[in-house]
Amino acid sequence: MSFSPVESLEVPLDKINISDAFWLEYQRLVKDVVVPYQWKALNDEVAEAEPSHAIENFRIAAGQSEGEFYGMVFQDSDVAKWLEAVGYLLAKTPDPALEETADQVIELVGAVQQPDGYLNTYFTVKEPDQRWTNLAECHELYCAGHLIEAGVAYAQATGKTRLLEIVCRLADHIADVFGPGDKQLHGYPGHPEIELALMRLYEATGETRYLELTRYFVGQRGAEPHFYDIEYEKRGKTSHWNTYGPAWMVKDKAYSQAHMPVALQTTAIGHAVRFVYLYAGVAHLARLSQDQEKREVCQRLWENMTQRQMYITGSIGSQSSGEAFSSDYDLPNDTAYTETCASIGLMMFANRMLQMDSDSRYADVMERALYNTVLAGMALDGKHFFYVNPLEVHPKSIPFNHIYDHVKPVRQRWFGCACCPPNIARLLASLGHYIYTQRPDGVDINLYIGSDVQAMIGGKPLRLKQSGGYPWTEQVLIKVDTDAPLEATLALRLPDWCASPQVTLNGKPLELSALTRNGYLRLTQDWQKGDRIEMTFPMPVTRVKGNALLRHVAGKVAIQRGPLVYCLEQADNGSELHNVRLPRNAQFRLISGSGLFAGKTLLQTQGERRLSVQAGQQPLYSFNPPPEETTPQTMTFVPYFTWANRGEGEMRVWVDQI
Repeated sequence: MSFSPVESLEVPLDKINISDAFWLEYQRLVKDVVVPYQWKALNDEVAEAEPSHAIENFRIAAGQSEGEFYGMVFQDSDVAKWLEAVGYLLAKTPDPALEETADQVIELVGAVQQPDGYLNTYFTVKEPDQRWTNLAECHELYCAGHLIEAGVAYAQATGKTRLLEIVCRLADHIADVFGPGDKQLHGYPGHPEIELALMRLYEATGETRYLELTRYFVGQRGAEPHFYDIEYEKRGKTSHWNTYGPAWMVKDKAYSQAHMPVALQTTAIGHAVRFVYLYAGVAHLARLSQDQEKREVCQRLWENMTQRQMYITGSIGSQSSGEAFSSDYDLPNDTAYTETCASIGLMMFANRMLQMDSDSRYADVMERALYNTVLAGMALDGKHFFYVNPLEVHPKSIPFNHIYDHVKPVRQRWFGCACCPPNIARLLASLGHYIYTQRPDGVDINLYIGSDVQAMIGGKPLRLKQSGGYPWTEQVLIKVDTDAPLEATLALRLPDWCASPQVTLNGKPLELSALTRNGYLRLTQDWQKGDRIEMTFPMPVTRVKGNALLRHVAGKVAIQRGPLVYCLEQADNGSELHNVRLPRNAQFRLISGSGLFAGKTLLQTQGERRLSVQAGQQPLYSFNPPPEETTPQTMTFVPYFTWANRGEGEMRVWVDQI
């Protein structure tokens, strides 16, 4: 099979080497701990963790083992994401043993594929006569999408096309089944994912059939009569999920982004992961098909999501019911759902928006999600994970109040629905794709992560080297290397949190206002070996105030330094964090972390605590009480992403200010 790739704006991972100590540790963690640990989990070899059975499902479907399918209807996707992460790792560092294991899994996947190209273990093993009869609920296209992404990643990393050929056969089968023809299904996935995957497959192969299939799926959403209702009637009104009553997932069209045509949607609504996965695909389609209407839809929905429905930690999805958005300015802290996968999907959406429009508002959100919620989703040991990322936790209340049923005060070993752990692995393993955007005339630097990159501009290599201590220190140095003078544009993001950045080029200060457009400092010139750009991003400790319509944070502030949001933990500040208050004139000092916090910056200041020693003997409510008694309190703030690495305890991001 021959392929004719479409030119991508992603710099190949083998042309990017991350050198920053902070991120090198995460990359090492993914390679040495996370991926091996997750392989054990997929094979049910992790003690005290919920079983996965995912690999065994493939063996059963391939006829290599006997037994029953076990797990979620989308259990295949965990294997696909694991393969995708392995592909990204192999793009950077050869590992014959890991590659051999992956090749064996790929052969197992191939053995499950049906003669017509269909590939899904749940339906092959459990309901072979029900293929493509329940798109609203049963994730066939979602699983296919993740496998397609794995096929593209693995081929790009190793040059081996076995998995890519498998997923092309699968995609071709899907293109035969779905479409406008009389004998085709006129449906679309309940859980978007296939859209962004098909766009990646189109870029990897140049096969326009995959782009057109994406366009069809996107265009069918919200069409009347609703396809989900039609298939529900056709299958005898049976439903797979009854969490909120029979066929709730069929009936709640907004949950699946099926409530109206994409072109008419104005508000981020429904299941948060499904929303960002869908619009990552729509943005990719808009760019490659030069579709201005879809571009404007993406911009409109981005604004609603990030300006009215996003937490300060770069997380989305405020309610547990449906893992969904609720309404504008409804962002509760202690009941927040804010799934790890949603922030990963937010980064994917942001990256595709950046490829379409070089605008720092997308990179600013991408950075916020990365440094806060995405990193918080995994413990510092790489073996424990958060599915849900609240901004306030009171562990004593969790067992007794069902509004907290989804909240875990400590990270878990694994999940029955284990979408988040392998998602973190593939995101961190592919981090290089988010640092830079390659343009025909130059390179955008979106994230300040110490790294070397080589981009081809007009057929000539442009090499850049980033260094510095970001996000802990203020300086970033960029060195340029070329074989000969090379005209190009370097676009450097000026972070939204930084009020007064300073930049010099070869020692000469630059006037930023004249050179900045859409939040990027754009430097166009003949670059040559030895050119140096020095950037300073002052990082004072900043108090962040919520919009007056955010009732959950009224009278409170959050603490941020650089891109990092900080929080209070019981381990440092004692219990009853609701009684700890921050004076308006409190001055912060920076603390160099040690032990668990080695290499990280902590913040400390003097506040006060409302006394509660005798509260247990006082009335529940007091009338015309005397002034409250307080005592001085040293307040220690740690980066939000590090919380819950020291056992169970209270935590809060937003603190009372007096």
